This record gives sequence, structure tokens and C-alpha cells, in this order.
Amino acid sequence: MGGGLLAADPIEVRLWPGGAPNGWKAPAGAEKFEERGKDGVQDRSLTNIGDPAITVFLPPPERRNGGALLIAPGGGYHHLAYDKEGLDIARWVNTLGLVGVVLKYRMPDMPAASLRPALFGDAKAAAQAVHVPLEDAEEAMRIIRGRAKEWGIAPQHVGMMGFSAGGHLAALLGMSPNKEVRPNFLALLYPAIPETLYVTGETPPTFLAHADDDALSAENSVRFYLALKKAKVPAEMHIFAGGGHGFGLKKTGKTSEAWPERFAAWLKRGHH
Repeated sequence: MGGGLLAADPIEVRLWPGGAPNGWKAPAGAEKFEERGKDGVQDRSLTNIGDPAITVFLPPPERRNGGALLIAPGGGYHHLAYDKEGLDIARWVNTLGLVGVVLKYRMPDMPAASLRPALFGDAKAAAQAVHVPLEDAEEAMRIIRGRAKEWGIAPQHVGMMGFSAGGHLAALLGMSPNKEVRPNFLALLYPAIPETLYVTGETPPTFLAHADDDALSAENSVRFYLALKKAKVPAEMHIFAGGGHGFGLKKTGKTSEAWPERFAAWLKRGHH
């Protein structure tokens, strides 16, 4: 590692080097990146994921605060918005002192026509529908906590941030009864959220941000927020007037641009 404020090169760790569990078969062919960015901005879509992994971004030692954030990009459980909701986010959370860990997760092994209604129904049924990516998220949390000392992380300060479908995945993991894989805090950005939730007092403190003009209604975030409050779990929610869906860190001139600053302030108040 270089001196000063130079960060280390990212570290990639395969989740299942011996093969994915439960007889899962990888899709044929190589993983595929499709560039969607404009004006020189990299914004790749990743599909055909057959070798799930995490990519670990370590901030310089003098900046680390002991926290880590597992980052689940969105993409409707069809692809991953790998740059704008993954790598870009990891580099940004490094500036907040957090180790950023991007999750490259597999897609659910069920038809899209059956998947969509499952996502928005009962949370337990949704978890079953997306059990393949959920297995990846759980294993990622085990790896992060298992290598916490090596990466300068406090095992009790490992959160998860998810965008859109990645927010759905993070919310499901946040409701897990398994303390070994449950994050210590959540950040859900324009998430898809089931109608029936199983939030308890063990669900971690949560930061939520959504745009009022999002086609994926902000009622999703509101629903999770209300469930958290009923369970007396600390939560902060921001519904911005403008921003649409998938705003990430983009400078759009919309009010949703303020979410990174709000999230950073929330972290400083001890939610990591």
C-alpha cells in the first residue's frame, strides 16, 4: 500500500471457489458488460453472472473508522448496475472511512414473470424466490466478518447498502433471524420492498432515501420505515421531491443529490 492518502488496489474474493451450493449451475458463456454511460461517464450493466464475488475497496489506514459496507447494486434481479451502484459507491464510502465491498451476486433462478409478484408480496416468500442472490449476500457477510481483522474492520460495524433490487436484497438480509449474516446497519436507496414484512427489534438501524417522482413508488421506503418504527428500530428516511429512479451519485440538479451528505451525517451520529 502506498503512503499518504493512497488506497490499496481492490481485492476480489470469489464467494464459492468450490462451486455454488445446492447444485446451482452457472449460465453458459462469459459474464457480459454493456456500456450505458454518456458523456464519458462509465455506467456498465453486468449480466450472465456465473462466478459471484466481492470486490473490497480499502481506504488508507489513517482514514478507516472500523466500519464496512456491503454494497448491492440494483438491476431488477436481471442485471447489475455495476459502476453507478457498485464500484462508484465503494470508492465514495472509502472517503467516509468505510471499507466498501461490492457484491457481484447471481440472479434468481426463476422466470421473470413469476419473480415480480413474489418480490412485492410476503417477505418470506420473496426471500425464497431470491434465495440464490440471498445466499451470495449471506456468504459475503460471513467472509467480511471472517476477514475483519485483516481488513481493519470491527465485525460489529458491518452494514449493507442496496439500490432498487439491491435494496430489496439488503432489506431481506436485515430481517434475517441469523445474527451471523445480519448487517449491523442498513442503507436502502429507492428499494423495492415486500408488502408483508417481518421487522423485529433485531432488525438493524436503517437509513432510507427515495424520490417522490420515482416510478418505483416511495411508498416502498415508507412501508419499511413504518415497520421499523413499530418495532422501535432507529430509522431515518428522506423522500426527495425529484430524482426519479436510479439516481445513485449522479449530479442531476434534482433534490435527490443531497442523499450522500445526509447519509454521511447519519453515519457520524454513530450508525456504523
